[in-house]
Amino acid sequence: MTGSPADPSTSSPACPAAAQRGAEGFRLGNEILAFRFVATLGERRADPVERIATPERLRAWLAANGLGGTDTPVTEALLRDARELREAIHRAGTAVACGGVPEAADEELLNRWGARHRARLSLCGGQAQWHLPDADPARAALAVVALDAVATLGGQRDGVLKRCEQATCGGLFVDTSRGGRRRWCSMATCGNKVKKANLKASRDCAGAGAAPEAASRPGAASRSGGASEAASGAGRQGQPA
Repeated sequence: MTGSPADPSTSSPACPAAAQRGAEGFRLGNEILAFRFVATLGERRADPVERIATPERLRAWLAANGLGGTDTPVTEALLRDARELREAIHRAGTAVACGGVPEAADEELLNRWGARHRARLSLCGGQAQWHLPDADPARAALAVVALDAVATLGGQRDGVLKRCEQATCGGLFVDTSRGGRRRWCSMATCGNKVKKANLKASRDCAGAGAAPEAASRPGAASRSGGASEAASGAGRQGQPA
């Protein structure tokens, strides 16, 4: 079985139209395949959003990342195994990002998945393309994800592994920016959320400070006092002598 063109371990693949339609709702902007898989559970620090709730959605994610087609068979059992793999990648990646090492159980799980790797990467028309075995292709596709995680967590990539700083995300990314100043897993999503929140907070502060500032301007009190005296004088003029 042949996957979509491009190497999903280094970039988002150029997907067929059917795969692109099925990719709606997935976050595919992360440069690391394994961390795109981690992002199938969103809003980890708030109300988690499950993006592979069914076997069909897992199939769609694999197809969108060049790992199989829209007809790749996926079972409920494989979906459970896939989620277990995803969470092991997230835990291990979080440990590394925090300066530690993964738990032995998570390393063992990733290594077991990696040992199942049977996909072949070949050059087709100038593009790298995954070829999956006919027997259990979806499981072989997930083994590609596991190997990508092993390579990334094991320091086989340039850059620094970090956790996204957006308050509700909890995603992972590799910072290859000059000076190591990248803060978010995706500028298009988490980065924009942070900037919009900061802009709203700034506007709210400006609005809250506008009224007190106007009241404290020089002359405001005297003008107010003068108006009160004028009103009081008018009232006295109207009173009988």
